[in-house]
Amino acid sequence: MLRALWRCRRGLALSPALGPAPGPAPGPGLGPCWGPRLVPARGRKTRYDPPAKSKASRLKVPPPVDPEELVVITERYRQHRLVLGALRAEFRAEVLQKKREALLTQEDSARLLQEHQRLMAWNEEENARQRARREERLRKEEEEQRRQKLKAAETQARKREAFLKEREKEVLRLQEEAKTFITLENLDARIEECLDNPRNYNFAIDKEGRIVKRTMLS
Repeated sequence: MLRALWRCRRGLALSPALGPAPGPAPGPGLGPCWGPRLVPARGRKTRYDPPAKSKASRLKVPPPVDPEELVVITERYRQHRLVLGALRAEFRAEVLQKKREALLTQEDSARLLQEHQRLMAWNEEENARQRARREERLRKEEEEQRRQKLKAAETQARKREAFLKEREKEVLRLQEEAKTFITLENLDARIEECLDNPRNYNFAIDKEGRIVKRTMLS
């Protein structure tokens, strides 16, 4: 405010040159410095001035933020940045392509074309060499897989053959044991044999398995 008044006081010396302002005088002591041509400037506070008394207890509270709205805005901003990034990358690639085309049209385009052709030929040779190595590796892997499958098949065949031989031996053993089975045909004969040759299983043995005591059959 003091700076504005000081400017008004300086205007007192300039007012006669500009002429009197139209309209009635605003009041005693102010003079013609309050005319429309000399508008006083409003004074501003510096950063070192204290706040006003009416604003001393005021607390700045940020406006509330809706979490759902924040999530939506964040997602939209992310999509916006992705789209802008893609557009920038597209424009950058287009500019680089135009620069390359401009370089190719210059005087050293023939040299660049020869260099490109040489590199392309080297690339084709390298691709052919790598293709041959890959085919050889795949062929060896196929042979190894075929050999492993053949070995596994032979092992499985030997196991199956051994299993069949074991089952055959078991069948032969059962057939031999079946000759001593009691059937309806030899039931009377086996009964007569048991009666003619009685056996006593009521006996005691020692630690070596020898019979030490046997009861007499009644």
